[in-house]
Amino acid sequence: MGMLKASIAALAAAGALMGAALAPAPASAKDIVINMAAPDWLPTRFMQEEFDKTYKAKSGNNVKLVIDFIPWGSFYQRVAASLSSGEKKYQMIVTDSQWLGDFVEGGHYLKLNKYIDADPELQAIVADLHPVLLSTSSSYPYKSNNYYGFPQFPDNLVTGFRKDLFCNETERANFKKQFNQTLPCYYNEWEDVDWQRYENIGKFFQRKKGDKLGDGVADDDFYGIAYQAGKPYDFASMQVNGFIWQAGGDIWDETSTKPAIGVVNSDKAVGAFEHYLSLLKYMPPVAKTGQMDIFVVQDLYMQGKVAAIVDWVGVMGPVIDPKLSKVADKTGFAEPPGTRLADNSISRWSNIGGQPFVLTTWNSDDVVKEGLDIVKWWLSKPVQTKFVKSGGQSGMLSVMDDPAYATWAPYNRAYLDNYQWQKDVWHIPEFFPLLTEQQEQVDKAVTGQVTAKEALDTVAAFQDKLLREDGRIK
Repeated sequence: MGMLKASIAALAAAGALMGAALAPAPASAKDIVINMAAPDWLPTRFMQEEFDKTYKAKSGNNVKLVIDFIPWGSFYQRVAASLSSGEKKYQMIVTDSQWLGDFVEGGHYLKLNKYIDADPELQAIVADLHPVLLSTSSSYPYKSNNYYGFPQFPDNLVTGFRKDLFCNETERANFKKQFNQTLPCYYNEWEDVDWQRYENIGKFFQRKKGDKLGDGVADDDFYGIAYQAGKPYDFASMQVNGFIWQAGGDIWDETSTKPAIGVVNSDKAVGAFEHYLSLLKYMPPVAKTGQMDIFVVQDLYMQGKVAAIVDWVGVMGPVIDPKLSKVADKTGFAEPPGTRLADNSISRWSNIGGQPFVLTTWNSDDVVKEGLDIVKWWLSKPVQTKFVKSGGQSGMLSVMDDPAYATWAPYNRAYLDNYQWQKDVWHIPEFFPLLTEQQEQVDKAVTGQVTAKEALDTVAAFQDKLLREDGRIK
């Protein structure tokens, strides 16, 4: 900060203090601190910054939001440890939707129905929420009318690709000659990309250091494609589940009492997982080490080492930031590839991302009221619009339906178009052992220790035993 800017900032701060002195808060004003656990990334960092700059409590209370930013890899474990310890550290939590069952049944998350029923503003928010988010991010049991959260950040998968390569006339001509397919440059061309063509893209853009690449040469070994293949938390499963759903298979269905054996390891599921694994050879070598999480995918692409990636829209903000990304001005966006069906349509089912934020059960009435007022502020159209224009996304129909939405960021059209294809993983209290075992076995297949069938057979047997013991499978 230069001296002039520093002086202006100091004067502004002094003016704010003087204004506060001239217009004191009501005598009944209370100091209320709301501690919120949240993953450390752009959507939550923006929320903290925007709150600090603009938020004023309607009540006249002095409300402070303090976000505890936790790395994604240890996010669940840190929150679970805090809740199970009984320390009552957090008044609000940005929670993955899968956590709802575990922490609702554990008595930690506050049911919001009575507050919604008594508040027309909250009712209006519920009515304005995208129905997919209402069923996945807000309700427990899954798809019920019992509400516990509101979306802090909705998310889904999109494709990021190098326009300078995919729109290069020579590369397009060579791809057409080699595969008799169009190398997709334009959005409508990407709409016809299935995993088979994505595989060809992977093959085509495998280049060694010094090989011709676009209008220049590769300054390092270069790779065609990348997507999630990471063992930590849920990274690989979020991609694998999509392959399985697209192929007509399924994960265990929490809304039924069906067994897991025969579903989780069905022929369709195994074939889909084999398909997922078959594309890893066209990715940077880290893909087969179990370390290809969403941020590794993002970083490899930003370093200019991959032609096209599938990753969460929530990590695409840095991709187009020239201060962080070597390919910021060279990147286009599209829907992710999918599985070609018999009628020639493409299925793009994928695991929904994003997180609701919830209130905890030990809060005083004052804290609950202030927490819900923060929800109203965050989901108001002006704040949501500013959030989207700053790299976030909204799940509010009144914002999503704005004709200009797709123009506010280059990945927004893909985000909007892909919303129709979202499903979710389990919400039940057993979700973490189910997920942990699935991640363990998927990682063994990714790293070449077992086959796809062996991995899913083990997952199915584990899930079936656990779910029978807990009475979820009859």
